[in-house]
Amino acid sequence: MENVRRVISVLVENESSVLSRISGLFAGRGYNIETLTVAPVPHSNLSNITIVTKGSARVLEQITKQLHKLVPVYKVIEHNEMIEKEMVLIKFPIEQNLADIQVLCGAYNGGIVNVGNDIIIGMVADEPCRIAHFIEATKRYNPIEIIRGGVVAIER
Repeated sequence: MENVRRVISVLVENESSVLSRISGLFAGRGYNIETLTVAPVPHSNLSNITIVTKGSARVLEQITKQLHKLVPVYKVIEHNEMIEKEMVLIKFPIEQNLADIQVLCGAYNGGIVNVGNDIIIGMVADEPCRIAHFIEATKRYNPIEIIRGGVVAIER
């Protein structure tokens, strides 16, 4: 069976051990979570968990069914009409061309967020495939450190 990429958004009660129970569903079936992002929903006692994973359609369907049964899960969203964004922070040596890095970051919905005595830090927020292209394009500027955030997604 072919592994497919799946984005699953889960609305849960914001309480301890919820994340452990959700990640346990994946671990129990031997599937890796590629990215996991958790954030509170403003003005509520809820959190949104966005999970990106790959697996067979059958196993992912089982995981989704099990997520629906977990308490305190309120809603599970997974479909192809999700708008996805991911963020990356990249640290460059100060010797690199600031203007070139600024232009490159700008081409991927980002910019320079900090300049220190010996470093330049750029930030980009874009679609996950474009983040991968951006990281590849930064190699010529000798990045010191790259930190990717997880995917966030919302229904279209």
